[in-house]
Amino acid sequence: MEKLKMHSPNLTDENIAKIRELFPGCVAEATDENGKLRYVVDFDQLRQELSDHIVEGAQERYRLDWPGKREALITANAPIAKTLRPARDESVDFDTTQNLFIEGDNLEALKLLQQTYLGKVKMIYIDPPYNTGKDFIYRDNFAAAKEQFEVDAGERDVAEGRLVANPETRGRFHSDWLSMMYSRVRLSRSLLSDDGFLFISIGEDEFANLKKLCDEIFGEDNFVSCFIWNTEGHTDNQFDVKVNHEFILLYSKADIARLGNVVDPNTRAESNLWKGFAENSITKNGPANPPSEITLPVGFPCTTASLSLAANEPPQTFFVSASEQKYISRELTQEYEVSYPIRRDDLNVHEGKLTSAVRVFSGWANAEKLRTFIKGGCTPINEGNGNTLTFYLSDRGVIYYRREREAAKNIVSVLRNLGTTERMRSELENIGIPFSYPKPKELLSYLISMGAPDGGVVLDFFAGSGTTAQAIFEQQAKGKSLGVSFILVQLPEAIDRTDPKQVPGAKFCEGLGLPRTISEICKERIRRAGQKILEGELHPDWNRDVGFRVLKIDSSNMRDSYYTPDETSQRNLLDAVENVKPDRTDPEDLLFQVLVDWGVDLTLPIRKKEVTGKTIFFVNEEPYDLIACFEYGVTEDLVKELAKHQPARVVFRDNGFASDALKINVEQIFKQMSPATDVKSI
Repeated sequence: MEKLKMHSPNLTDENIAKIRELFPGCVAEATDENGKLRYVVDFDQLRQELSDHIVEGAQERYRLDWPGKREALITANAPIAKTLRPARDESVDFDTTQNLFIEGDNLEALKLLQQTYLGKVKMIYIDPPYNTGKDFIYRDNFAAAKEQFEVDAGERDVAEGRLVANPETRGRFHSDWLSMMYSRVRLSRSLLSDDGFLFISIGEDEFANLKKLCDEIFGEDNFVSCFIWNTEGHTDNQFDVKVNHEFILLYSKADIARLGNVVDPNTRAESNLWKGFAENSITKNGPANPPSEITLPVGFPCTTASLSLAANEPPQTFFVSASEQKYISRELTQEYEVSYPIRRDDLNVHEGKLTSAVRVFSGWANAEKLRTFIKGGCTPINEGNGNTLTFYLSDRGVIYYRREREAAKNIVSVLRNLGTTERMRSELENIGIPFSYPKPKELLSYLISMGAPDGGVVLDFFAGSGTTAQAIFEQQAKGKSLGVSFILVQLPEAIDRTDPKQVPGAKFCEGLGLPRTISEICKERIRRAGQKILEGELHPDWNRDVGFRVLKIDSSNMRDSYYTPDETSQRNLLDAVENVKPDRTDPEDLLFQVLVDWGVDLTLPIRKKEVTGKTIFFVNEEPYDLIACFEYGVTEDLVKELAKHQPARVVFRDNGFASDALKINVEQIFKQMSPATDVKSI
């Protein structure tokens, strides 16, 4: 019976497999330091495959480089033997909620989510450290040499060594920050759905570098916009230029992504943008719109039932001066001021349609769309995203377009009046939550409406105070963003009681008997904000889900011998018999590691049932996504009972069977009774 691997995927091996599929001659077999065979890439041959001329040595190219970039790539691809352990007592509505809160290092979280959420996340929003010289960055030591950590001696180090200060005095000021972001952005891109978006808040210090980094990972063509958020912050400082803005970079996973129909909150109430349509004349004069002739066919629509207009072309042969919009007689050298459009034929309308073709000469704003409309028999053009486009004649003979739309849309690049950190901090204080610089919920609500208008998973892996969760709750309470669920990731970053700005947070955690960490404040903020929202007016279509499952990143539940069975010595044979660590007695810990490893949705309902005297986990409704049995003494009767349910997957303890003969026969039993079931063990 095949065993689950119980670690995050090895992205390097997967990338090599993809290269081998495309260029088999560029992948060869080689032995590693242990003498085992493995595939390696012949990069010289690969470079030649991708070039139309002979490649000799390194060549100059346009790219962003920094010391440590290659190590960051290795860090992103390297597998980890970690797991997610459920914390029911810290969760809200654990069994029914669709939301997740993951406590731990966000790089590890992104790796653990690869199997389950690959290509399934609709929107990612992150507010990473801005690298001002005072921020902390994550120290990723998966591939770094020991000497690198000795350089960090004397620097502030909290949260079990995962955070380290990055002061301006450090020689690798930008490099450390870029390495930290590079691996995370690479992994986050793979989680996005094809129509997904990534929003990143950033200040001026690393804006230029972050833009280049994202261009490399997402491709320049998938850059959508750079929003400038007016923070409306304090300007009573002594700087020559008082900065009161931040940037929000927006990238799409692919060109099929479409932003939601949102309207900038500063749009005038009387603006036509609030209407369910947009219309205007398509006559446009100017050097950029050279005039051309378009023939309106019989049946072209008109707003009036009956209309007759004579041709209005000057009587002589003229040519146009595009720069001055004048017609000049070749014979008389006489100038005529002529207004567009010029009708070269009489125009007659009966019952709202042209009765004969009319040649019209003008400069156009939508000439190609008009020709498409005519070619399609004057039927509305479906532009997608709920928009349809039609053209018609006015009662003055001018051609107009009309764009019908499902909802108004007006997105501008400068974001104003979307809350402030000061007001958000004050609101949090009113519910007893201390936090110095929370992002305003109004800003996050607006971005979520834009990036996930029709539901889906929203991921924030620098969760901070948890504004993303509260913004989603409040949106849904108003009947907006229904179907959106969240995954928040936050490191249990220790609060410094010597920092005056962090003292309130430390006292708050102590008062509740909680560890002094940012993640504890974040979880409590979500709990209190959710309860407060439920006390207000709620949209009837909302499922009132203000819960979240807390999952904590921890070492694997499995002994080391599980991952290296070939290296087991005679004195460690007992470890090989029992794969699970002795301190992991809760079977739900094992269940969640199986869910992570097998890529099963981490929010599915879980039920425990007694079957032939054994406790069995059933994941989701029947037909079940997974049935898990971690009991000892599994009998043939139990195996057959489970097979009757025909689950998609079933897992047992490798040493949990009543006999070796049954262990061998389990797969045969399922092949007979439930052939589609994937059977594995741990």
